[in-house]
Amino acid sequence: MKGLKGALVFAQSGGPTSVINASAAGVFIEGLDSEMITEVYGAAHGIRGILNEEFFDMKKEDRKELELLKNTPSSALGSVRYKLKDADVDDTDYKRLLEVFKKYDVRYFFYNGGNDSMDTCNKISKYMAKSGYEMNVIGVPKTIDNDLYGTDHCPGFASAAKYIATTIMEINLDAKVYDTGMICIIEAMGRNAGWLTASAALANYKGYGADLIYLPETDFDVDKFVEDVKAVCAKNNNKCIVCVSEGIHDKNGTLIGELLGKAGARDSFGHAQLGGVAANLANIVKEKTGIKTRAIELSLMQRCAAHCASKTDVEETFEAGRQAVKAAVRGETDKMVCYKRKEGKEYVCEYELLPLELAANTEKTVPAEWITNNGTGISEEFIKYALPLIQGEANAPKEDGLPRFAKLKKVPVAKR
Repeated sequence: MKGLKGALVFAQSGGPTSVINASAAGVFIEGLDSEMITEVYGAAHGIRGILNEEFFDMKKEDRKELELLKNTPSSALGSVRYKLKDADVDDTDYKRLLEVFKKYDVRYFFYNGGNDSMDTCNKISKYMAKSGYEMNVIGVPKTIDNDLYGTDHCPGFASAAKYIATTIMEINLDAKVYDTGMICIIEAMGRNAGWLTASAALANYKGYGADLIYLPETDFDVDKFVEDVKAVCAKNNNKCIVCVSEGIHDKNGTLIGELLGKAGARDSFGHAQLGGVAANLANIVKEKTGIKTRAIELSLMQRCAAHCASKTDVEETFEAGRQAVKAAVRGETDKMVCYKRKEGKEYVCEYELLPLELAANTEKTVPAEWITNNGTGISEEFIKYALPLIQGEANAPKEDGLPRFAKLKKVPVAKR
């Protein structure tokens, strides 16, 4: 809807990244500078904050602190995992959202997240349109998993990939200092898409990578895995570096983490809570080989390591937030901001819009042709794809030798 004038609400959802607040900075700064936007609100803890009318007045924040969001990890407003039911099943939340939007004259809504968040964004957009409420809704992508459909890559992926590759290079050197054997199994995030685990190949590109890389795009066999490790050890003086995705599964689709351990809990979206794969595999390998093993679960470090962020990632993510606001003010709605890689020798990122219904709940996985060596390696095509994304140092400001993160006042908006 063109010519809309009213308040803006921005909210964050799902797992954080080291650059997710760069999107927030882009939305807030562009929103504050727009003549069409009367108020700029940040919702506490995603969609739940809107339902509870918990808003922060971003007009009362110092501009310097908003700029510092570019280099501040985690979700500055607080995140949430809250799944909206289909409106035709239960429209209670939708009616409440409409009530709140009307009460605060919200005409622009931006939701920052991954697959499930884009589904939420799409549902809200469709319901508001059906209700006749004039409002522009834009999804701002985010996920280190890099699995959102329709975008060349996702904000947050490059920085996580850079951290993983850097860490594996460092581990590679440390794990090989002794004259005795060492098998090191490193677990990276990734439920159904192995983009992060594939990032280990960037370390290989520099000669300090993993001997074996296992993605969830291929079926995993524990017995074959043990034989793969034994074969590497036989060639490398009983030393082997392995990188596995937390989401690897057997030919029946059973998660290896559940197969070797206990069935885990599930989050509010119904997803199994992953982790512990490396530890289980390390125990098996130690028993089968007698060689010392170490299990390293990169866990939260992958998504909060702002000290190792890609400058390219930070700048693109900030611009994605700005582009979202610009698009909404132009009259665009029910869309997600996407990255498009311009053709040519030099890497150039452009921005376009994709209908939310196409982005919602659709996963982009690593192409099968990029997985090599009988499911244990990654091709050069991935290197060509990922290398431009990790370029540059974010150079986050520091005080006393430590990061200077944004300190928001988070002034509450009075409930109406």
